[in-house]
Amino acid sequence: MAAPKKGRSASAQSRPGRSLALILIAIVALTGGMFLSGHTTPRLGIDLAGGTSITLEAKNEPGQPNAINKTNMNTAVDIMNRRVNGLGVSEAEVQTQGDRNIIVNIPKGTNSKQAREQVGTTAKLYFRPVLTTEVAGTAATASPSTSPSGSASPSASESAADKATSSSSSSASPSATATSQGRAVTDALKADSTPSASSSATSSPSASASPSASGSADAETTALQAAYTALDCTDPAVRAKAGEGVKPTDTTVACGQNSSGQWQKYILGPAEVSGTDIKSASAVFDTQSTAGWKVTMDFTSGGSKKFASITGKLAQNQSPQNQFAIVLDGEVVSDPYVSQALTGGSAEISGSFDQTEAQDLANMLKYGALPLTFKEASVTTVTAALGGEQLEAGLIAGGIGLALVVVYLVVYYRGLSLIAIASLLVSGILTYVIMALLGPTIGFALNLPAVCGAIVAIGITADSFIVFFERIRDEIREGRSLRPAVERAWPRARRTIMVSDFVSFLAAAVLFIVTVGKVQGFAFTLGLTTVLDVVVVFFFTKPLMTILARKKFFANGHSWSGLDPKRLGAKPPLRRTRRASAPVDTKEA
Repeated sequence: MAAPKKGRSASAQSRPGRSLALILIAIVALTGGMFLSGHTTPRLGIDLAGGTSITLEAKNEPGQPNAINKTNMNTAVDIMNRRVNGLGVSEAEVQTQGDRNIIVNIPKGTNSKQAREQVGTTAKLYFRPVLTTEVAGTAATASPSTSPSGSASPSASESAADKATSSSSSSASPSATATSQGRAVTDALKADSTPSASSSATSSPSASASPSASGSADAETTALQAAYTALDCTDPAVRAKAGEGVKPTDTTVACGQNSSGQWQKYILGPAEVSGTDIKSASAVFDTQSTAGWKVTMDFTSGGSKKFASITGKLAQNQSPQNQFAIVLDGEVVSDPYVSQALTGGSAEISGSFDQTEAQDLANMLKYGALPLTFKEASVTTVTAALGGEQLEAGLIAGGIGLALVVVYLVVYYRGLSLIAIASLLVSGILTYVIMALLGPTIGFALNLPAVCGAIVAIGITADSFIVFFERIRDEIREGRSLRPAVERAWPRARRTIMVSDFVSFLAAAVLFIVTVGKVQGFAFTLGLTTVLDVVVVFFFTKPLMTILARKKFFANGHSWSGLDPKRLGAKPPLRRTRRASAPVDTKEA
């Protein structure tokens, strides 16, 4: 009979215990990591564990043309999807409902408040020059005063050397009386040198050539003075309406909170740089100063030129005319001073951020602004009662399927079924532990389709064992004993198993890419279990079969081993025969 090939394969045959030890060490390490992480069960999706369902309704800006259409709604869904996934939330569903509603379903265990802020925030970012500012709710004096808390604790720069904050700079704080306050606002508007040409008539009445334009600008300036005087930034309702419906090219009023926690009100010039000019954004922790968490931004080439231009203009002015505000959805989040043009193509927003706030802001800036404004129509809590019943039914179905597979293996393969059952057990443990670890690491959530994928994987895994066992039986039918039969059968079975699993994995990958929502859970689980099938067959099933082939129960073909040569109709044992020697001619020539 043919002997196993020598060399690398022979070495692997003689030491199958190494492969078994390797996979057992992996199981112990992964299980230990699962218990150390404190997440001993897989994270469940909204259909199984419940969660939060948010309905967002699109609305048009006052005085703006209708922008609610299919294209903008689909763009909003895509941005919301990326924002929620940026929080590490997997299995979240974002989909349209009707012509103007978007439904966002977030699984239990996620910070629903944080997610609500992420999906509903428009994230329209503008860099506007500061014309004047004061702390809200305090009486300003007629003389110049220091900016509250500097109002310059945040900074915008391309490097640490370019930070240009100045706690001693004087701000043009308006006086307490209406008359002097009106003069301060008017002077600030006249002193502003940054507005674009399209809005110069609005922000600088003196620049108008015609009397009618001058009168219109005077009226707008008066309205702006009145709005600034009446603006109470300590009132949340007033803050929400401040600057509502204002165009980027308009001069406007706004509110912001400084590093001391005080609300501050501003008059801001037309926007010079917008969020669309930002190429990327990230949250970083500043270890070189006491700034703590900050958000760094890189501008596009066009945005870099705009930012260098606005900072160059502002650097020539006096406080607060050398200050600009970073405005997010109508609220000032940072108001740094500038002492020189910043030409590095990057900026940073620093202040009293914690890690979550910095990451949220970077997330919104990175994925862009929503093309529409949304308001929360409803927020409901989804119970897990129905999901629990579905999970129970799914587990029962999986248990029945597994039991039928085991019964089939025991009846048809007898002793070999022990190897198959042990392999199924190892595959099940690895699948469970990895799913439990993927929850806190990448936000994977197990939904009902994912459970279905795990059930389908039982058949895929069992199919690999059957292919290997049948190849071994074919070799025994050819008259070979068990040990050489195992080694000759393995290369042929390995090729078949690899091709079969590759096709399954390819189907899962395509399904994961082209689908959305819950179907991705099915595809992900199917792909994961297919990869694990290859690992288990190579590092557990084959080495275990090699070891058991040395045992008399299997090697001698016991009737209950599943490898009885008589039951399999084996041919007589193959024997080696010596070639006959060539006859020797004894006759002499």
